[in-house]
Amino acid sequence: MPRINVIIPAYNEEKSIQKVIRDIPATGIDDIIVVDNNSADNTFAAAAAAGATVLKEPRQGYGQACLTGIAYALNKPASHQPDVIVFLDGDYSDHPEELPQLVKPILENKADLVIGSRALGNRQQGAMTPQQIFGNWLATTLLKYLYGAHFTDLGPFRAIRTDKLVQLGMADRNYGWTVEMQVKAAKQKLRCVEVPVTYRKRIGFSKISGTVKGTFMAGYKIILTIFRYL
Repeated sequence: MPRINVIIPAYNEEKSIQKVIRDIPATGIDDIIVVDNNSADNTFAAAAAAGATVLKEPRQGYGQACLTGIAYALNKPASHQPDVIVFLDGDYSDHPEELPQLVKPILENKADLVIGSRALGNRQQGAMTPQQIFGNWLATTLLKYLYGAHFTDLGPFRAIRTDKLVQLGMADRNYGWTVEMQVKAAKQKLRCVEVPVTYRKRIGFSKISGTVKGTFMAGYKIILTIFRYL
């Protein structure tokens, strides 16, 4: 049975993190790794109480937290290293119970990378801001015309074969993380598929789309990343 690790970057998610961990199906999951990204609240204690492996990462940044989780998974003994890594947000906007359908194409050897697409799935009204929807459309359109990659979303809920993740050589430490993965996967011609996922309003306040600065910086970094790898 393939080993699956779930990595959850979390910044001030004490109100939601236990719900996320609780809803992850127990079957087939070897480790749930929560990376506390310098939270000012009780995210660490809440995640630990829910049974997750919790790491502290004081260097803030979404990509940085993901990189820390990956490093932990890869430093395990060979017999315990994951075959598949799933990335999942800690704000309860995704539906963790949909994880089996996300990893299914990889387990069936039909894909290397699976993106959970909010555009193809059922999205609660107001769960994404207009600027997020436009940004996703613009980014995926650029990916199509510049790289020949057919994506509908940059959704954070995603799964990838560990060996292919290592092959990508991920480097971005903040807003460009998701699109970097998709750009590099397209350039390296990984087998990429999307599956529809359900998306709801997050618990708490968004650190990116909830502020003008965060929205601008994320948009700028995403576009910059797309052109950087041409």
